[in-house]
Amino acid sequence: MWRLPRALCVHAAKTSKLLGSWSRPAAFMSTLLINQPQYENEGVYNGSWGGRGEVIMTCCSPIARVRQASVADYEETVKKATEAWKIWADIPAPKRGEIVRQIDDALREKIQVLGSLVSLEMGKILVEGVGEVQEYVDICDYAVGLSRMIGGPILPSERPGHALIEQWNPVGLVGIITAFNFPMAAYGWNNAIVMICGNVCLWKGAPTTSLISVAVTKIIAKVLEDNKLPGAICSLTCGGANTGTAMAKDERVNLLSLTGSTQVGKQMALMVQERFGRSLLELGGNSTIIAFEDADLSLVVPSALSTAVGTAGQRCTTARQLFVHESIHDEVVNRLKKAYAQIRVGNPWDPNVLYGPLHTKQAVSMFLGAVEEAKKEGSTVVYGGKVMDRPGNYVEPTIVTGLAHDASIAHTETFAPILYVFKFKNEEEVFAWNSEVKQRLSSSIFTKDLGRIFRWLGPKGSDCGTVNVNIPTSGAEIGGAFGGEKHTGGGRESGSDAWKQYMRRSTCTINYSKDFPLAQGIKFQ
Repeated sequence: MWRLPRALCVHAAKTSKLLGSWSRPAAFMSTLLINQPQYENEGVYNGSWGGRGEVIMTCCSPIARVRQASVADYEETVKKATEAWKIWADIPAPKRGEIVRQIDDALREKIQVLGSLVSLEMGKILVEGVGEVQEYVDICDYAVGLSRMIGGPILPSERPGHALIEQWNPVGLVGIITAFNFPMAAYGWNNAIVMICGNVCLWKGAPTTSLISVAVTKIIAKVLEDNKLPGAICSLTCGGANTGTAMAKDERVNLLSLTGSTQVGKQMALMVQERFGRSLLELGGNSTIIAFEDADLSLVVPSALSTAVGTAGQRCTTARQLFVHESIHDEVVNRLKKAYAQIRVGNPWDPNVLYGPLHTKQAVSMFLGAVEEAKKEGSTVVYGGKVMDRPGNYVEPTIVTGLAHDASIAHTETFAPILYVFKFKNEEEVFAWNSEVKQRLSSSIFTKDLGRIFRWLGPKGSDCGTVNVNIPTSGAEIGGAFGGEKHTGGGRESGSDAWKQYMRRSTCTINYSKDFPLAQGIKFQ
């Protein structure tokens, strides 16, 4: 039975209109649930639920407890997952797609409840929480169709009576480590594609969003159980850094997909590489918007606002740098200040609210540290820059001007709503500044110049994985491959041919003749 989210969200729906602040309903529900033993959740699933590790609580107003994986739990789960793969890999891909379709249906049935849980545990506004579940649903839809299309070409052979076939097979066990900011969608990007490719999953979510991991796994487990399939096809080990390190070092984990910070990603990738394993990295973003002199400011201002402030600046695609042509710089800054003043702040479950709290108190400290560092480097805070005087981890959306384009703080990704605004003179200059940033996930320009647009898309333009024109840096669709370059890690998830990341490729030569001619005309006679 999926106890926590249903009870939690139904009760919250009754009280959210009566209790105005974010902390009060959370505290009320904490009193209701946290001390009741039925709301202690087991954080390990491998066909059965368990957990012999440390018990943790949600990081804000406590909602419920989750028992994490011990070393023994991890070992048992990996063994069961590898055994489950032997069954799953033999099922035809379209049949695997049918299982993903059923997971899709099960998620749709609980989309509002799951979205509420994402909002409550992570802190993002409700519409974003529901949107995150919708993204998982969308990638399931995509994966179902893809299950009838994956495969390689038959290539022409230079030898008579021979055929060349590109064969794709599942890698086996895929470890999936997700971050707090997209605790459900980041798993969905991987999980749905991993499954139709014939792999099994081992998921470790962020410790601060463990309830979401448990809730999603219970939904998937029910689908697998109904189809008489091993639950370990989609395993779960809630845990901290020790569990992640074990996954990185474990040769039985054939591919490690990690969503997280550049610092952690580098450490994990080195562990994986040391054993010649494979990793798929989706790391820091530090995204950029460029507004040229011909930009439509009615697009620039709301785009910069939404992508800098959305999810309280805690997306990997959050715009942290705004380069504005010197001829329109002051006007853009003034318009942004007016727009920022209209941001509706409050309880993330209030449908009128656009801006909620940061995820943790540590994030608040990082915000304050970044603001102070920006001041030391010669900037001016023209809007915000302070902690809000209200319960919870609320900080003011912040606009900073006057930094040098190569200021160290501007090149450091801070997961907070700080937008650094710079002046530039010409295209060549600003394209070069854009490429200075080491994290290369997403970037966007605003212009009407067709030639400039195609230069931006070309080899001397943006070096990001997502390159936009006249739209924000965030809000990617699932049909395209998602990921970035340089310190973002180079991995690709979601659509296009990202499925190939989860497969191993073989080139197969079949001789159906009675001769054995060698390639390149070589003869041994």
